[in-house]
Amino acid sequence: MNSVREAGADFAAVAALLQIAAEIGVDEVLDSGRTFGAADLAGATGLSEDSLKGFVHALSAAGLLTAEDGNDRYRPSDDYADWRHEVGYLSWALTANSPFLQNARAFLTDSESAADAYRRDGRRVAVSSRWIGDRTFYPAVVDRVVAADAKHVVDLGAGAAGLLIDLLVQDDRRTGVALDLSAGACAAAREAAGRAGVDGRLQVVERSVESLIADPSPLEGADVIQACFVMHDVLQDEAAFDDVLRTCHKALAPGGLVAVVDAVSYGQEDRERKFSALFTYLHSTFMGVELPTEDQWVEKFRSAGFSNVECVSQVMPGGRLFLATK
Repeated sequence: MNSVREAGADFAAVAALLQIAAEIGVDEVLDSGRTFGAADLAGATGLSEDSLKGFVHALSAAGLLTAEDGNDRYRPSDDYADWRHEVGYLSWALTANSPFLQNARAFLTDSESAADAYRRDGRRVAVSSRWIGDRTFYPAVVDRVVAADAKHVVDLGAGAAGLLIDLLVQDDRRTGVALDLSAGACAAAREAAGRAGVDGRLQVVERSVESLIADPSPLEGADVIQACFVMHDVLQDEAAFDDVLRTCHKALAPGGLVAVVDAVSYGQEDRERKFSALFTYLHSTFMGVELPTEDQWVEKFRSAGFSNVECVSQVMPGGRLFLATK
């Protein structure tokens, strides 16, 4: 990395370039790590090869791509994944939340009307969350699932199920259920599971987390129930949140584990204060979500009947991994 004086310019440039990649649909090709050319990007996006050559050149000139054998073939640079992670925070703050930032006055004048008029793009939220999560909370969850030798894993708010699919790829004895309210996310999860060859071991369920209270069947027999940055949305209805936790507790296999990664209100560790302040403020002011403190999260799990609750702070700024065992 360059000096502090130049770092801001580097982060801004990489964030913009990778956001363009995500918007035109070449991010999956870049993230795969494989060698490619402009023709491959054209096939992935439906754009013309000529229109993409300039973008490939820009990525190469920025040092994000490495040329292979001088045949107009490229691969992501060795530090590409590092850059993607670092600019994930910028992407989340400025792009995923752009409707809030651009319409801040409207929200502070009439929050309900503004919330109806200005909504975030779910794909942009998912992309930036993945860029952050791949290096922060995903590994923490994977480590616990592997340590528990879990054979059946349920992921609540799974999105495109990238984390769960990785877990199934790691162990061919493992099965999973990916639950998400978004039809688009569920379709993407099915496609990704097919590409990874785990579709026979993954059930995709298009339902809300709250629906589990009335019908907990997707949870039955789970060794691990995991949820990454989805439970704070359920918390908008506190009674429903409590019922969901009790339902998870009841459905878990004996000795089972609930692993929840989520945010706490205004985290005060030095490493996290700035990002946590933004995360908490945006959720409270623009999304109507009041994040619990760390102690309040722990008490929620204990009240639901979990015998042991562990809180791990070293996952991401403002985030915690809560581990609750039956």
